[in-house]
Amino acid sequence: MPNFRPNGDAFTAQFDRIAGQMPGMARDPQSIRQRVELMEMVLERALVLPGTTHRIGLDAIIGLIPIVGDIITAAMGAWIVWEARNLGMSRWQITRMSANVGIDTLIGAVPLIGDVFDLAFRSNSRNLKIIRKHLDRYHPQTQIIDM
Repeated sequence: MPNFRPNGDAFTAQFDRIAGQMPGMARDPQSIRQRVELMEMVLERALVLPGTTHRIGLDAIIGLIPIVGDIITAAMGAWIVWEARNLGMSRWQITRMSANVGIDTLIGAVPLIGDVFDLAFRSNSRNLKIIRKHLDRYHPQTQIIDM
């Protein structure tokens, strides 16, 4: 039986070619910034709590499901860290970002206390701030002007 496993370099080149044709899937800093900002918005600020002006996201909602919810949101937060690694961010920045996700996951796993903690400690927003600072310094062409 022939081996259908693609050559690593050829596979990567093919992936880059296909991903580059899909909107927002490329590996350039601008595309990474758009994906990370969207993920942060979904995880931290997607909805407004009724009767308040406080915004919450899937991190707080899915985190209500014991254990499984925290694992899911930790994986989504880890994806943001992975994207930061793809940007070539320093080990110190990646470590800080990983610690933010770890703290959010560990304390978020505690029933009730963790759910309140998820509303206050927005690890993904903190990580987005670190990524934006890096992008603004090393890839200023990715800056978005808010009106």
